[in-house]
Amino acid sequence: MAASACVLAAAAILIPSAPNVLPSAAAAPLAHTSACLAGFDCDMSSRIAAVDKYLTGRPGVTGYVVRDRVSGGVYANANAENAVWTASTIKLAIAEDLLNRARVGAINLTPEDRMTMESMLATSNDGAADRLWNKYAGLDRMAFNNAFRNNGMNTLVPQPTNTALFPDWSFQKCTAADLDRLMDHILTVMHPDDRNYLLDRMRSVDSNQHWGVWGAGANMRPGLKNGWSAEQGGWVVNSVGFAGPNERYTLAIMTSLGDQGGYTEGADTDTKVAEMLLAGR
Repeated sequence: MAASACVLAAAAILIPSAPNVLPSAAAAPLAHTSACLAGFDCDMSSRIAAVDKYLTGRPGVTGYVVRDRVSGGVYANANAENAVWTASTIKLAIAEDLLNRARVGAINLTPEDRMTMESMLATSNDGAADRLWNKYAGLDRMAFNNAFRNNGMNTLVPQPTNTALFPDWSFQKCTAADLDRLMDHILTVMHPDDRNYLLDRMRSVDSNQHWGVWGAGANMRPGLKNGWSAEQGGWVVNSVGFAGPNERYTLAIMTSLGDQGGYTEGADTDTKVAEMLLAGR
């Protein structure tokens, strides 16, 4: 886990041949030990330490990954590799894949398709996701899942569904690290026109998604895709997105509540994590 940003250590020094007295300050100055995380300045390191401490008192289990795209720093907490239901965060991966396939001519996205995709992102419309999935998943229904792995979601696993149709977008598990890699792939690999379109959609989400990474604050111009769902094992409340000048920071958060809370507790946790890490950076 992350240490605090700046640690002040003082050690008593004993000189064998001298009387049993403490040396003067001039002879033994206080030792300053920097514990700033690799790739992060001390302010961000301190923020990370504060978030990790905050999470110890929150309900459920939260995994997160924060990335500084300028310094190259990436921090993943101890739960960042936990497999969690994606809920609607997977809709961001669906949108990226559709835009990528359309860019190379593999599919033709109609104006209606684009309106459906925008609804899927803006209000997290499940019916819109169903229509796009069923239309573009392919005969074996694996087209999206194959693309997800290629687009950074290395450990995403489709889960058994409650119908004969497999896989389905709403039955998937991934990790916060998967969502981090997805967001980074969007920002670094996508065609600039498609990337800018998608970022604009993520900045324009409906008020029902103004939490999670949105906690970075308006001055950081955040964009995101959130996901929330009551699963058999309890609520999951997730957020993935970016903030800062030129999308400097990315943040992926997955909170699994179990029997310790629901949507409100999870959304509050995710929003506070984003605020503590990114507000005012």
